[in-house]
Amino acid sequence: MNRILFLLTLVLFFIGNAANSQSQVIDQVMAVVGGQIILKSDIEKQYTQYLAQGGPSDETIKCNIFDQLIMQKLMLNQADLDSVVVDDGQVDDELEKRMNYFIAQLGSEEKLEEYFHTSTRQLKEELRSIIRDQMIVQTMQSKITKDITATPNDVRSYFGSIHPDSIPYMDAEMEIGQIVRTPPASAEEKKRVKDQLDAYRTLVINGADFSVYAALYSDDKSTAKRGGELGYFGRGAMVPEFEAAAFALKPGELSPVVETKFGYHIVQLIDRRGEQINARHILLQPRIQDEDLYKAYQFLDSLSAKINLGGISFAEAAMQFSEDKETKNNGGLIINPETNTTRLLPDKMDRMLFFQVDSMELNQVSRPLQMQTDERQMAYRIVTVKSRTKPHKANLKDDYQKIQEVVLQEKQAKAVNDWVDKKRKNTYIQIMFDYDICKQALQHWTMSENKIK
Repeated sequence: MNRILFLLTLVLFFIGNAANSQSQVIDQVMAVVGGQIILKSDIEKQYTQYLAQGGPSDETIKCNIFDQLIMQKLMLNQADLDSVVVDDGQVDDELEKRMNYFIAQLGSEEKLEEYFHTSTRQLKEELRSIIRDQMIVQTMQSKITKDITATPNDVRSYFGSIHPDSIPYMDAEMEIGQIVRTPPASAEEKKRVKDQLDAYRTLVINGADFSVYAALYSDDKSTAKRGGELGYFGRGAMVPEFEAAAFALKPGELSPVVETKFGYHIVQLIDRRGEQINARHILLQPRIQDEDLYKAYQFLDSLSAKINLGGISFAEAAMQFSEDKETKNNGGLIINPETNTTRLLPDKMDRMLFFQVDSMELNQVSRPLQMQTDERQMAYRIVTVKSRTKPHKANLKDDYQKIQEVVLQEKQAKAVNDWVDKKRKNTYIQIMFDYDICKQALQHWTMSENKIK
């Protein structure tokens, strides 16, 4: 206790001296939780991040941030006592994702620095500390909830406790399976594309404007209108082959022809700023010959008939023959990226796919349907509808998994709250209120066991 009070006094001393010397408060201690300190700047920085991620301006959000920071510091204090650590590599990976997201949202690295009023390097250092703490907290929460389960009895009891008038309505959903075949380009076509890119490269080396050729000929239409410019990005944002070539360049330099899953590229580095680079590229995709597309059609047409006759299951056929890596080992079922489940909402599905499957019978396998892959390659697929629900009131038969997820989340939240309540009573917590609007929101921390100013 004496050590904590001394630490608090020392921090306040330095902040007070800085305030006296500069006639303004640089920062302010908002709370002490065990051996952890919450500064006003911690709250303000997270609020700024919240706004940068598109959140509406609302001062009361700071109360939620303050509340979460107290709980976070409580867990960090215990993690320190338990010697809980996280891997540096995981922290760096998450940091790069977060930085790339902010840059994409704000438009450029310059706008990022302008928005946060700091350099990219300084922002990364501050974010690294925040992310490390968040990951440690997640590890602590996992330890607290690792033995929590939602049994069938829990699910039935929970559902039975809901008043009939309060049972929620569920949206219509579908589970759709696919088997995809993407014909490869011929060796002659690949050579033609690479030779064409080599010709563009030679022209640029001899003084031609890279951006003009990108605008006229690149198959990446989203960047062609900008002369092939990609904008600033860090490591991990691009496919590995492209990234390796781009980061190896000096400003103005051109890469040799690079092959990726999207096709063939030449890359020119525009600028490098710390660990971020800006580059432009020209993408050419080998054209698939009509006869190769027809072979894929014939193969899938025969496979569809075999599945419909019971000669092989759709899941087995997907594993053996599908060329879509994301679904082939999942029985061919398409994953909903928002929920990480196989349940798709019709109003959020690809419109073409929805029209193709809307009138299909369950487990019927379609004739081959033309499609474009995520890499913008022409392909064929056969599809099936594994399940379909209409809008309905939730029930245990159709919605057991969803209800079970809700029950599990509530049990996990209760376990964490019970843990926090127990630790709160045995941990020194001192809160110096600054936001008057937060007093009620933070009342649960200001128990008699703790000191309050």
